[in-house]
Amino acid sequence: MSAGEGHLSATARVARAAGLVILLFVASRALGLVREMVISHQFGTGGTLDAYLAAFRLPDILFQVVAGGALASAFIPTFATYWERGDRAGAWRMASAVVNLVLIVTVLLAAASWLLAPWLVRTAIAPGFGADRQALTAGLMRIMLVTPAIFGVSGVIMGILNARQHFALPAVAPVLYNLGIIGGAVFLAPSMDVRGLAVGVVAGSLAHLLVQIPALTRQGMRYAPVLGLRDAGVREVGRLVVPRMVGLAAVQLNFLVNTILASGLAAGSLAALNYAWLLMLLPQGVVAQAVATAAFPTFSAQAARGDLEEMRSTLMSTLRAVLYLALPAAAGLVVLRGPLVEVIFQRGAFTAASTGRVAGALALYALGLPAHSAVEILVRAFYAMHDTRTPVGISVAAMVLNIGLSLALMAGFGAAGWAPYGGLALANSLATTLEMGALLGVLRRRLGGLGGRSLSTSLARCGVAAAVMAVLLLALLRLLAGQSAWLLAGAGLAAGAAVYAGVSLALGATEPRAMAAALQRRGSRRGGAETARRGDPQ
Repeated sequence: MSAGEGHLSATARVARAAGLVILLFVASRALGLVREMVISHQFGTGGTLDAYLAAFRLPDILFQVVAGGALASAFIPTFATYWERGDRAGAWRMASAVVNLVLIVTVLLAAASWLLAPWLVRTAIAPGFGADRQALTAGLMRIMLVTPAIFGVSGVIMGILNARQHFALPAVAPVLYNLGIIGGAVFLAPSMDVRGLAVGVVAGSLAHLLVQIPALTRQGMRYAPVLGLRDAGVREVGRLVVPRMVGLAAVQLNFLVNTILASGLAAGSLAALNYAWLLMLLPQGVVAQAVATAAFPTFSAQAARGDLEEMRSTLMSTLRAVLYLALPAAAGLVVLRGPLVEVIFQRGAFTAASTGRVAGALALYALGLPAHSAVEILVRAFYAMHDTRTPVGISVAAMVLNIGLSLALMAGFGAAGWAPYGGLALANSLATTLEMGALLGVLRRRLGGLGGRSLSTSLARCGVAAAVMAVLLLALLRLLAGQSAWLLAGAGLAAGAAVYAGVSLALGATEPRAMAAALQRRGSRRGGAETARRGDPQ
């Protein structure tokens, strides 16, 4: 196979996998949106929801730092290396040891956090809350502290399945997680108040784990009750995961700082930031996270074979496709922020004032959407090459910058008479954009170039098309002023998509045709490959 054929094969493989994952991510994000609509109807942007969001922070930190993205970024390349050299027994032994170690560490940390919950809330998580809200936050945290251990095991299983190019059930898992929280909000919250949400989080985490077990069984995993502390693969995972844990700890520390800062502002500030952040993550998850999830095993296999030229080509085609979709999404969120927030959330306890607060934060978060999307792809290229130190160092620097910008911009916004929490959102966008630039610079040197001219040309086309789209959407909003938010949002989304696609194609953008061709190849191969696929658990 020639290098060109290898690149086409790898790119097509990523595109086909991404097509499946995107569909399931859309379902997950749609349910996530329903989840937030249900929660907003029940609790609005009041202080009770602030307590839930603050309580969620520590369990999330434990999972993310110990067994979340940090572990996956170290585990998948190591597991792929075992598999590429044909050592199946070693791969399963290493996977078993990682599961056992993760379970032990998360249980111990969660137990210590359970004992210290009131003190942690009072001194570190929400010092700005009153005594009643601090007590509520500690109680909610204790309920949800069971989830890090569950998600830890589930995360390792997800890494195994993704490394084996199985994406279906791992992508279904977040759907069930969201259903668990929705069930807690609908069926438990009326009698248990916000504690029903916490119980729903636990139920959703169990579903997240259990749905992946059948696929793992079909992969033929042979579990071993070992710790493998002297195993070379376990040590390699440890070597890679420690820097990544530092980086994720920095990210979570940044979220914690935002929680602390927002806890001292007007009630509902933290909830407004949370809703805006989740809306920004909707397109980011559907586009960037889905594509990055599908691309990471391919990057890892290419790096394990030493095919850096093929990896560079796959990386750039993937990055261009993600930015092609992220730029218009960012412009659309900025221009249509008011109607979108009103349509999605404004009902029940979520008032017009709540819509204004969330829409303001959303516009500032959306400015960083292209950078957030690019970072999802770029960091996985480093992880595939068994380098977690470089992206972690850049991430820590971005975190420090983010905290400094948060303090400065929050004060500046307050002095200007604007909502101070808007400064927190803008700081995040600025810091992430600089992080993206630093990652690109290092990767360009590491891979001997990134096809910078093709990337800059692609970005220029997309930028012009997104700007034209934004101008026409502003004109449309003026033309339809006074109409219902449903009409404004629906017409805006439809017109924006049509204008962006038309202008970008007129300017010569190749990404739409490439994505359509990849999806067409996926569809055409399904029928002819059905017999061959019967032995494939995916």
